[in-house]
Amino acid sequence: MSDENSLLHPFPHRRSPHAAQAAEQHRTWLRRHPLLYGDIGDSPYAHWEVVDLAALGYPDAGPDELALAADLMGFYFLFDDQFDGPLGRRPAEVARICDRLAGILHGAPPDPDSPAETAFADLWRRSTLGMPARWRARAAYNWEWYFASHPAEAAGRISERPPDREGYLALRRGTAAMETIFDMIERLGRFEVPMAAHHHPVLRQLRQLAADIPSLSNDVRSYPKEAPTGDVNNLVMIVQRERGCSAQEACAVVTAEAQQMLARCTELVAQLPESYRALGLDPADLELAGRYAQGLTAWLAGYLHWESRTGRYRMA
Repeated sequence: MSDENSLLHPFPHRRSPHAAQAAEQHRTWLRRHPLLYGDIGDSPYAHWEVVDLAALGYPDAGPDELALAADLMGFYFLFDDQFDGPLGRRPAEVARICDRLAGILHGAPPDPDSPAETAFADLWRRSTLGMPARWRARAAYNWEWYFASHPAEAAGRISERPPDREGYLALRRGTAAMETIFDMIERLGRFEVPMAAHHHPVLRQLRQLAADIPSLSNDVRSYPKEAPTGDVNNLVMIVQRERGCSAQEACAVVTAEAQQMLARCTELVAQLPESYRALGLDPADLELAGRYAQGLTAWLAGYLHWESRTGRYRMA
């Protein structure tokens, strides 16, 4: 992705000071759940700066919370990447894998011989520890949505009918796992957003934009790697087909759309105080709702900063 396609974002990024401690704990976790083939130092994974993404995305997280966030980031990437090869073109097999993982959400024991299952069981246990029932129910739904989206993505790779924009968004919002990432704002901060605030239209719009912007930016950055593999769930490819334009022009269109979405985020953030006052939230609930909104913008700023520097999307 060239500099002309970089996003100018209005929210400053911050970084948790506990990255070094979290990195050591994350290495231990990867050894316990060998999702990587070989040692981390011999893998491209070492250049993805996964712990730094966690530190940027959750800048207020303490040491143990940041380690959990880093483990989650590692799981997302390594679980998703297993479908880049032949397995990702076998939807029925992908569905069986994902059904087993979703079962863990509802009490099914993990297969001790499956690193993906033992890793996710550990993450789910740690994530839900001490969290209220309503949060756990929401988090379980969002994880199930994430897992259930992978078979459809696999089917798309072998389909002769690439998705339209609506189909792209429906699937991308599942595979991006952003709702599970946003649930962790509350978990790592040990609070729960008041229900009326969480589902208020203004905050819902902000949350959706904070979820979609990274997907659009990621599509531009990952296009050079995805286009040759036949991975069709990429907005650059869709725009290119819709407009009959070059890949460079399509990247510019997608970037401009993401930039407009960022501008809308600033408008929504400015509307939140009045929206909360209209709800009649008491001071304690106002503080919690404000922390959550700040968590959304912190994640967005941190992700975009990380994405512009990580080796994950750099062509060899």
